[in-house]
Amino acid sequence: MTPDPLPAQSLLADDVSGISRVSPWPHEVTREWALGGSTGAGIRVCVLDSGIDQEHPLVGDIATSVVVESDEEGVPFVRDEGESGDLFGHGTACAGIIRKLAPDCEIASVRVLGNDNRGNGAIMAHGLKWAIEQGYRVINMSLSTTRHDLSALLHDLIDDGWYRRTAIFASAHNRSVTSYPWRFSSVFSVGSHEEEDPLTFFSNPAPPVEFFAKGVDLEVAWLGGSTISSAGNSFATAHLSGIAALVLAKHPELNSHELKNILHLISDNTEVSS
Repeated sequence: MTPDPLPAQSLLADDVSGISRVSPWPHEVTREWALGGSTGAGIRVCVLDSGIDQEHPLVGDIATSVVVESDEEGVPFVRDEGESGDLFGHGTACAGIIRKLAPDCEIASVRVLGNDNRGNGAIMAHGLKWAIEQGYRVINMSLSTTRHDLSALLHDLIDDGWYRRTAIFASAHNRSVTSYPWRFSSVFSVGSHEEEDPLTFFSNPAPPVEFFAKGVDLEVAWLGGSTISSAGNSFATAHLSGIAALVLAKHPELNSHELKNILHLISDNTEVSS
């Protein structure tokens, strides 16, 4: 009797050697091992927001800047703006935080919000799709949508990013409302804490918010080269995106699952038993 062939997506015996891996992880994962000495060099970070003021001294060079708009029939498309700028200030604030933590990372801007810091959920989803397809290692989404009809599309996009090794950091809503995509398990969802150290972050044992990072009493970059005092989960998300860029620059082989595990292990409230 002829044996049944292996089902699709199964592993043949002769292929096992082709997926062998030498783990770079030490016996104990420490913060020094994870990001010590890293500057974020070689990591491409995309800020999906209101744009970025490329002239701001706290932001530095922006590698790519595009705008997502809708055509006459309401279909979103990406327009290359070259130097699109920021319509509100929010994206500049997030980019400034990331730049301070990971000074040598490459930052790109995808503008999906308008001059009132509000946007269309379909435009946000299209911008996310574009960023994933461009292969950014980190996408900062300090924004969300309450449109439940877009949740399935966003979920599929973020799962696609997860398997492409794109780490998507999404801020929890500042109010107690149901919004997306921060509630999905394949994002790195972030709320804020009050500690002063920008590298301090906590792992939450009771998700959907998985991490807490610095997001209170901040001096952040704003329009016209200025700074303002502000707070919010948006800026906590940018802090964790910057920290992730440090880890990935030092360990570029990590996939999304491994990165999330490392962030949990090196969080300030995690004790590793010997």
